[in-house]
Parts: sequence; C-alpha cells; structure tokens
Amino acid sequence: MKTKLYVLYGGKSVEHEVSLKTAVTVLLSIDESRFEVYPVYITREGLWCTPGHLSKEGLTVERLTAQSAFQDPARSIGEILSGVMALPGPKVVLPLLHGTNGEDGTVQGLLELLNIPYTGNGVLSSALTLDKAMSKHLTTEAGIPQTRYQVCSYEEWNTDGAAVLHEMEDTIGYPCYVKPASLGSSIGISRCINQEELLIGIREAFSYDRKLVIEREVDGREIQVAVLGNERPLASLPGEFIHDHTFFDYESKYMDKRLAMSIPAKVSDGLTQRIRKLAIRAYQAHGCEGLARVDFFLGEDGELYLNEINALPGFTNFSMYPVMWERTDGTSYSELIEKLIAYAIARHENKQTIRYTR
Repeated sequence: MKTKLYVLYGGKSVEHEVSLKTAVTVLLSIDESRFEVYPVYITREGLWCTPGHLSKEGLTVERLTAQSAFQDPARSIGEILSGVMALPGPKVVLPLLHGTNGEDGTVQGLLELLNIPYTGNGVLSSALTLDKAMSKHLTTEAGIPQTRYQVCSYEEWNTDGAAVLHEMEDTIGYPCYVKPASLGSSIGISRCINQEELLIGIREAFSYDRKLVIEREVDGREIQVAVLGNERPLASLPGEFIHDHTFFDYESKYMDKRLAMSIPAKVSDGLTQRIRKLAIRAYQAHGCEGLARVDFFLGEDGELYLNEINALPGFTNFSMYPVMWERTDGTSYSELIEKLIAYAIARHENKQTIRYTR
C-alpha cells in the first residue's frame, strides 16, 4: 500500500507566496510510485481546501491556487481532517507553511493531536526558532556567540519609547537592524543608520508583530549551513550567497537574478569544521528535528556569530538548503524529501513508545 502524503501549502502568512513556490517544486519531485499525494491548500484567510489529484504536467502556482480546480472550495479544516486526512492506511504530512500559522508550532500542535507523522520540527522547536527574541535568549543560555541585541514589546514602546531609544543607542548603536520577532524571509526588517530611520523601522516592524528585536550590525559575511536529522543530526558544507547588497532584504533574496551561490563557502578547512560543529550545537540547543538552516555572520574579526535558525528554509530546487546537501554528499532533491519523510516516521514511531497512563 502506498503511503498517503498530505502536502500543506499556502497559509495565513505574509510568506504565503514563498510557500507556494516551495509546494510546486516538492510536488513535482515526489515519487508517485511510492506515495499517494493529497495537496491541501490553506488560503490567506485560513480556509482549508483541496484541488484533489494534480497532474505534474504543467504544474504551476496558479494551478495550485485556482479555486475552479477545487473539488469543493467551501471546505473547512474540519471537513479536510475528517474526510481527506482520516483516510485509512499509512500517512505522513509535509507542512510546507513558511512563517506564522505554520512554521511557528501551530500546525505542528494540530498534527500532534491527530497523531499523524509530519516532516520538520516539532511544536517547541518550531516556536522557538521562529520567535527571534526567544531564540536569542536561548542562544545566550547555550553560550553560543551572537551579536548584541535588544528586545522590545509593543507595550514597552507605547509606554516609554524614549527609554527604549536611549538604551538602544547606548548599547546597540548604528548601523542596526530592526526585525519583527516572529517572521521570516527578511519581511518587515529595516537597516537603520540614524534615529530617524530607526523610528521608521520600529513602526514597520510593529505592523507585522507585537514584539521586535534590534541587533547590532556585524561587518563581514553571512555563512549558511544545512542541518538534517533527529537525534544525530548532520551538517552540510557551509555556503554563502555572493551579492553586493548592503542589506539582503526580501527583494534581494527572491528577485535578484544576479545572485550566485558559493558552495562550499571559501573559508579554511579548520573554519569549515568549526562552522559545522557550531551549527549542530545550535540545532540541538533549540531541540530541532528533521531539518533547519543555521545562519552565521563571519565577522571581519574572524569570529562567528549566530544570526538565526530557520526551521523551514526556502526549499525550491534552487534554494540554498537542498543545494548545500547536493554539493556536500550528492543527495538529490527527491532523495532529500524522502529522507525528511523517513525522519518524520522514525520520530513518530519513537513517540508511540511513550506511556500516557500510570
């Protein structure tokens, strides 16, 4: 019997479009001789619906979201769970949901209650890695180096914004970055070189979240590592994007056709091993399982600083995460998906040994 593979994509998130691009690539790469695929689209409004079987031929983002293709566009989450995801036989879920309402532990919690295996990180690690403020507190406790930062809530800013500004300028300084605490793909992030820009950046960040992080800029390079696995994770060779942007924002990441990957990154063998070990250490400190991309700054002083951990990194076949694995050990895109499914099933089976009665 084929394993039923439920692919969740879209979502009530500003990273909706990123999820759609990921879903197209994943759906085109799944081995249909082994898996029976059920695409499930979550609209921007949070409505769950399914287009049924989708042929790989000519598959596009437009077809994934075309309401006319849905068997019943009025379906709810309850109808999907009871009518589609409750079908008998072995099953696993691929939650390809970037950002809020998908990468933050919410969907993972639902799947835990349903007792269905799913790829990627669990509830706690998903929540921790998406919340930059909590991740930075944990990174400090773990003794992993990172740049100086400050956390500010919307309430703190409204109550005494002058004090927040004074502390920031006294301890962080300029240039600095203002980031919504729980968002990815560089959305809502501003690079600020003076107080005027900082005030604009704070307003922008608070339009996406009720908590933000302000960080000191690190002069140097951004180095990325792909980590894969559960209890004994593996780290890829490090990579980096070659570009001339002062700030690597959303448009730079997704629309600049001049971007070039350097994999492995041009660093010494000794530093390569140090980066890979520190990536695994950060991954385990956050309780990650399945996959994550760990991003560092390599300062001009030669020091490494953890930037962030992305629990569901960009996952098209041209994204850094899968390409790093292909250039590390030859793992193809479709093989990588099957490894993630295997890790999901292994984690789920391991959890079934836990006792819930005395």
